[in-house]
Amino acid sequence: MLLHLVIPVVMLISIAVGTFVILGGVKILEAFFAVVIYQSIVMAIGGYFESVKDFVETATAGIKAVLPAIFILALAYSINTISKSLGAQLYVMELTKAWMTPAMLPAITFAAGACISFFTGTSWGTYALLVPFSIPIAFNLSGGELGPIVFITVGAVMGGGLFGDHCSPVSDTTCLSSFGAASDHMDHVMTQLPYALLTAGITFVLYVVLGVMA
Repeated sequence: MLLHLVIPVVMLISIAVGTFVILGGVKILEAFFAVVIYQSIVMAIGGYFESVKDFVETATAGIKAVLPAIFILALAYSINTISKSLGAQLYVMELTKAWMTPAMLPAITFAAGACISFFTGTSWGTYALLVPFSIPIAFNLSGGELGPIVFITVGAVMGGGLFGDHCSPVSDTTCLSSFGAASDHMDHVMTQLPYALLTAGITFVLYVVLGVMA
């Protein structure tokens, strides 16, 4: 556990924090590369790989496992960049200015995040899509200040994204959970969906209450 978990995590945090302090910017990619190289050396010395071919096959399998998530994030951030270039945030702010109120924003943001994450299966992609729209609106409703509605809206974005990541049938989290429990995938989805929907309903009501109080 020390060699394969504690040391890699400490390395990752140390390199990220160290580069930020020394260079003024976090070199997160370099930090991950350093951890991967360390882990490869430790596993090779420990006899986890019988040959170079075995090492390459293991590395390839790991890369294949994370590629779908990387593609989803890349596409989400591409949409984010395009929407910024087109001024979509300003358009949405102008469009909702007449009827959007602080009482409605957190609940609507949560509901939108829950729907997007459920149908896409990704929480990070949901964050990338919603943050550029919802946070500026919340900031505008707060009179250009970091008021309570801004922090509540940030929480609504994260909560909505986590809903779909938890119970969507196309979410990697759900797939791994059903696989790890050796259960039928859709049975796993259907058994946890009622609890997730109940919690989401209560959360929606609470966001309405928080919006009114803010």
